[in-house]
Amino acid sequence: MFRFNISITLSLLAIFAVFLFSSCGNETKKPPVKVTQEISFKKEGTLELFNTDEVLIKALDIEIADNDYETETGLMHRKSMLENRGMLFIFKDEEPRFFYMKNTEISLDIIYINSELKIVSFVENAETLNEASLPSNFPAKYVLEINAGLVEKWGIKVGDSISFTRN
Repeated sequence: MFRFNISITLSLLAIFAVFLFSSCGNETKKPPVKVTQEISFKKEGTLELFNTDEVLIKALDIEIADNDYETETGLMHRKSMLENRGMLFIFKDEEPRFFYMKNTEISLDIIYINSELKIVSFVENAETLNEASLPSNFPAKYVLEINAGLVEKWGIKVGDSISFTRN
């Protein structure tokens, strides 16, 4: 016949409980691994900038943002961009636009362009990672983002124009 000894049973339960809880608490919790991949430039077209006398200022290779995801993401999370590249945002309608630099690590010049392909305003040297609103001041259908300082370097002015082609 089996004899039940309460003190031995309680001792065994206590040892088991200490072992169980101590093994659960000793694991070092690691933060989730964030897999990031460098976003590479994908040429989707060519854009030409012209001054008011219709003289070519510069030709650029461009990425085109023309859907909700692309226009919301833009150049976010990029580490750099070559001088002869940019991103052209194409919207369905012409209206006042507001951009910001959330998650954007490259300082940019943001050029607002109307439906007639004329530059209506621009923001120079937009501060990286800044969520402040950068308004167009006038209705725009297109927005061109290029590296900061290029508006000044290339002498871009309000009234200049663009043309672009898709690949």
